[in-house]
Amino acid sequence: QAELGLNEHHQNEVINYMRFARSKRGLRLKTVDSCFQDLKDSRLVEETFTVDEVTDILDGLQTVVHSEVESELINTAYTNVLLLRQLFSQAEKWYLKLQTDISELENRELLEQVAEFEKSEFKSSSKKPSADLIKPKLAPLNEGGSELLNKEIARLQEENEKLKNRLKTIETQATSALDEKVKLEKSLKDLQMIQGDQKPNVNQDITELENKVAALKCQFEKTLNDSTANQKSLEENLVTTKHDLLKVQDQLSTAEKELEKKFQQTAAYRNMKEILMKKNEQIKELRKKLSKYVVLC
Repeated sequence: QAELGLNEHHQNEVINYMRFARSKRGLRLKTVDSCFQDLKDSRLVEETFTVDEVTDILDGLQTVVHSEVESELINTAYTNVLLLRQLFSQAEKWYLKLQTDISELENRELLEQVAEFEKSEFKSSSKKPSADLIKPKLAPLNEGGSELLNKEIARLQEENEKLKNRLKTIETQATSALDEKVKLEKSLKDLQMIQGDQKPNVNQDITELENKVAALKCQFEKTLNDSTANQKSLEENLVTTKHDLLKVQDQLSTAEKELEKKFQQTAAYRNMKEILMKKNEQIKELRKKLSKYVVLC
């Protein structure tokens, strides 16, 4: 059985399209045949015709057949555009950039390969499509690996902001405690000057206050150290996540190149080159947005 160099899924899709094209071609050929039959039934009723009459009959037949063939060619072109549109839409969801080579559409070797493939696939007119060929295929998910990584980065950044706010609150509390210590020390000095006989008690109060301040200072330093450690851990997680994002982007780029390489071997590839020129600007804008977001992270 002739093969097109595609995987099983894509080859089945090609077979579905060829079955559709064959049915349309058969209907159009029947229409052309009916044009000739109508001419025979309506015009060829006499035994002899003049040159002018034959010319008029042939001109009328030419007009009808020309219209039918032109209509079919136009419909085939539009159908191919819709098929390319489906492929491009799925590729854009994965940020892929497809290209076509129109010159390959006239490659006789490839055309003969497709003809041999069609001949082997449809050698029996009664051959029924298998369930694998007619069942619908799922489109790719709108949410790719890079988008999931971006969400994880956003979550880590949000957690980092919460820790920063908590650290600011602790710093404010520590500053207030230090200010309170200064006020208390000033009050104690005033008491020492007024009540010299109560110096032992004042010293004890000062010691207690100093112990309290020392305890607050230890608590502040511990909280600050914990926040610093959490901050460092979050930064490491952000770096790791960014590395994962770059890795996914590299995999997407590799997949894109592989897809482009395989797609260049197909006849449809050549039809898409002209259409993609109009899509390049839109894809560039999407990539710029993604690149800016990665830089901001």
